[in-house]
Amino acid sequence: MEDKDYQEFIRLIYRKSGIDLSQYKEAQMKRRLTSLRNKREFPTFVQFFHALDRDATLYYEFLDKMTINVSEFYRNDGRWQVLQNKILPKLVQKTGRLQCWSAACSTGEEPYTLLLILKQLGYDRNASILATDIDENAIARAKIGLYNERAIQGIPTPLLQRYFRKEGEFYAISDEIKNRIQFKRHNLLADPYGSGYDLIICRNVMIYFTEEAKDQIYAKFSQALRPGGILFVGSTEQIFQPQRYQFVTEDTFFYRKME
Repeated sequence: MEDKDYQEFIRLIYRKSGIDLSQYKEAQMKRRLTSLRNKREFPTFVQFFHALDRDATLYYEFLDKMTINVSEFYRNDGRWQVLQNKILPKLVQKTGRLQCWSAACSTGEEPYTLLLILKQLGYDRNASILATDIDENAIARAKIGLYNERAIQGIPTPLLQRYFRKEGEFYAISDEIKNRIQFKRHNLLADPYGSGYDLIICRNVMIYFTEEAKDQIYAKFSQALRPGGILFVGSTEQIFQPQRYQFVTEDTFFYRKME
């Protein structure tokens, strides 16, 4: 009965949020959620679901409990400042518009950060942002747009006040921001890449790939960028032979495709 109860909970959560709990290790996830369920004094998972379906604060607490979120807004803030003050103005000056791709976007902090910066600069009207990840649950979380205190610490106060609303211990991003980003699943190693991008952001994921896989991905990123387009990588992911991929170093961790 207990197993049927949890399986029904999985089905109901998927219908409500698009998050598929069956993709997680069951023992670990069930233990984590049982702890929250017991803390809130619900005897079954189905009763727990009906409560969180009615109570937004409890739903947000569930989302925070079930995810292991290691990303944050404006991660490595100095690099985002370079993007804002140097990279984006040069790109816009050249083309007048921006086609952007946030690859391996996890739960959405990076594409949302990019859009907040574009809004600050007044470039958002002529910009499009595609955000992708291999993990469909991460994409579902990104679409929900709900973050804990730690994730939002780097957001400038005026932007936090304008584009987020406080929901108990959590922060919900506004529809004005959410609706401007297209989220979809994409496997960097297996799926086709688009083309004509002005900016590709792929940070803190290449460290998990072999050198052969990195070589393949960087070559595909280069093909996906227009001449003069920029690849923005993570702070531990310096490309030591950028010319191999038709890149030149634009700034630390920023690479421009040769024209």
